[in-house]
Amino acid sequence: MLREGELYFDVAYPQRLSRLLIFVKWLLLLPHLLVLWVLQIVVSIVSFIAFFAILITGRYPKELWDISLSILRWHIRVSVYAALMRDEYPPFGDQSYPIRLEMVYPTRLSRWKIFVKWLLIIPHTVALWVLGILSGLAAVIAWFAILITGEYPRTLFDFNVGVLRWSTRVSIYVLLMSDVYPPFMLESTYVPPMPPVPPVAPVASYGV
Repeated sequence: MLREGELYFDVAYPQRLSRLLIFVKWLLLLPHLLVLWVLQIVVSIVSFIAFFAILITGRYPKELWDISLSILRWHIRVSVYAALMRDEYPPFGDQSYPIRLEMVYPTRLSRWKIFVKWLLIIPHTVALWVLGILSGLAAVIAWFAILITGEYPRTLFDFNVGVLRWSTRVSIYVLLMSDVYPPFMLESTYVPPMPPVPPVAPVASYGV
């Protein structure tokens, strides 16, 4: 079970990808980039209000937290599409997409951490700068792999999902949405429970 403020993030691996879309995805995303530019301003305003709300009450107003989470999901969907990891066009809004980004709303947040989170995150900034370069190289290799085979190499896919997971954890921490300090790892810290196995009907036995 997810702890308060903990993130679970994953992207469904595609078996096949379009060779044509890799040439035009950047162009198809222009409307989203314009909308996200506006929404980034909204997130900045929400975070500013949340800062004082946490300082005074120790809580991030749930309605504002939900707004920030929905905009973050939007941004992640666009990032996944731009990184060639999925061919489904991202919806305009917080709608279904083959990714999982789940969080549990934190009922209490530290008043003093809001003053130092930007400082505590500096090591992650350095690590993500290096990972960003490696992720870019992996995306270039994946572009040619998709062009030739129609597939995103699984190892490169998992690596880029891990980088995106890491950067998302950092974003959530900096945006004051969680007090859980981001781990220095690409893998998920949470393993979702397996769905229950349906009972197997008993096999009738017949005497000979």
